[in-house]
Amino acid sequence: MGDSLAHEAELNGLVKEYLKFAAFEETVNVFVKECKSKGKAIPKPPMIADHDIKTSYIQEDLLQAFEDGNRKVFFKLWEQHISPQVREDEQLPQKLEFYLHVHFAIFPLKNSGKSVIYKKNKDKEDMDERILHFKNYLETRGAALSQTTEFLPFYALPFVPNPTVHPSFKELFQDSWSPELKMRLQIFLSAGLKVTKAPKLLSLFKENGQSSKELLQQLQQQLVETERKAATYMKRYSKMQEDYQSLIGVTAELVDSLEATVNGKMITPEYLQSVCVRLFSNQMRQNVAQSIDFTRPGTASSMLRASIVPTTKSKDVPLLPSLDYEKLKNDLIYGNDRLKALLLQALRWRLTQSHPGEQRDTVLQAYISNDLLECHKSQRSLINLLNSKSEIVRQYTARLINGFASLSLGRTYLTQSTVLLKILEEALETEEEDSITRENVLGALQKLSLRRALQSAMVRDNIIFWLLSVLEDSDSLSDYTLEYSIALFMNLCLRTQGKRKCAEDARRVLKVLSDLLGHENHEIRPYVNGALYSILAIPSIREEAKAMGMEEILWCFIKEGNTEMNRQLEFIIKQLNSEEVFEESDSDDEEEED
Repeated sequence: MGDSLAHEAELNGLVKEYLKFAAFEETVNVFVKECKSKGKAIPKPPMIADHDIKTSYIQEDLLQAFEDGNRKVFFKLWEQHISPQVREDEQLPQKLEFYLHVHFAIFPLKNSGKSVIYKKNKDKEDMDERILHFKNYLETRGAALSQTTEFLPFYALPFVPNPTVHPSFKELFQDSWSPELKMRLQIFLSAGLKVTKAPKLLSLFKENGQSSKELLQQLQQQLVETERKAATYMKRYSKMQEDYQSLIGVTAELVDSLEATVNGKMITPEYLQSVCVRLFSNQMRQNVAQSIDFTRPGTASSMLRASIVPTTKSKDVPLLPSLDYEKLKNDLIYGNDRLKALLLQALRWRLTQSHPGEQRDTVLQAYISNDLLECHKSQRSLINLLNSKSEIVRQYTARLINGFASLSLGRTYLTQSTVLLKILEEALETEEEDSITRENVLGALQKLSLRRALQSAMVRDNIIFWLLSVLEDSDSLSDYTLEYSIALFMNLCLRTQGKRKCAEDARRVLKVLSDLLGHENHEIRPYVNGALYSILAIPSIREEAKAMGMEEILWCFIKEGNTEMNRQLEFIIKQLNSEEVFEESDSDDEEEED
């Protein structure tokens, strides 16, 4: 009973505290009066003496520590006198605290008159300590702002050797930056130190609400969904561009017919081929130009028109400043999962969001020359991050590798790793179906399959049969997984070894490919046709195809108005009815640039 009375008195105090905080003055009076009449106790609140005087002294001490660059004194006072609830729950104090950490991190650089080289060892030690403290803040309390565009550049500050010349931090070293920050601090302290402490009842209510961890997970899910929608919109935009280009191609063919009628001259295909090879040999490799069939209607005219399209002069793009790669690699190995994810994302953006040309080439060359992924060290290779327990670390690692694989020089770099292919193939098996990580691993493998050596290794590792098992349930796949799976399958079928693998289970292969011919995603048709044409070079597969009525199936897909697709299907039918004997040769296994 006594316990209940004690708790009852405490609860009465909490109710009175909240009513006073919410300015329910009449209700407070009624509540107090009724408690007295019923003999209910209300504990008195603790007395706060000389509050205004103390507030003034605290404010002066904080501003003085700010001016002196005394980080330890400042944040000790800050944590003592600014309530955790204000610092953690309100956005304005969070942003102000972030900039205060930046201020103390760069204080020696702004006040020593030296940018990077320090004459005194203690100055260098002080700067290192400040940067380390700022880095720890970014990984802990400052991590909450990592998704905010305003603060994102500052997460690279600890890794930039000379921030005074970095364009992203130019504003920090202007004379007006520190005084403006001090003014913001002064305004906040004038208001913040006098704010009535939030009632305990309100705090208890908030603690039972949604935790910051749950909120962060929700935001991450929204980010993933937004990225998926963006990819869908980009695909639709690309389709519109292709339709526009098709219309231009039709117009070009009509003009070609008019020109031939007016001139009344016969031009041999060999002559046209030789002229076009000479025209375009400067724009592409000679062997590529010679391999293009310029005698096909529209090809020559389309390339001629494209060659005279005026190109707008690009603005001078500055090169990005260098990074401390040893420190980066060390943090990617020994840092916590959140730090690893942020660094992997920043490194990918630095590559993919750089301007094509000299800036992107310089970024890629720097990554390669510093062996960013440690491709030459199988045990310490950062490619092993694909085996991390953290899903977000695996995802961002796969995205970065896919970014490397999108560039020819990046593929050359990745092929130097002895563990790359094995780890990528294991990720295909272990990752969840249609996860972003598996999509990026699949995309990287498809791009790496342009390299003959890796192509051969994938065939030996039975990737063809893994792809078959995925493509058998094509309706459940995302567009990305479907397109990259069939594209990789076609690349592997171009090899002699790949055709032989398909012959081991010819009926299953032909069944999957014939089903894909009727898929609603028409983007995959060229890859399906290419794979069919390639494997039908094997006599045993041709016999199996004839037995299952493949020719009748192919004729069903020949429709009016789709000249190019009809032409491909006619070539496949011709290959199906061919009597040529397949040459058992592995001459195509020689290394070739993609």
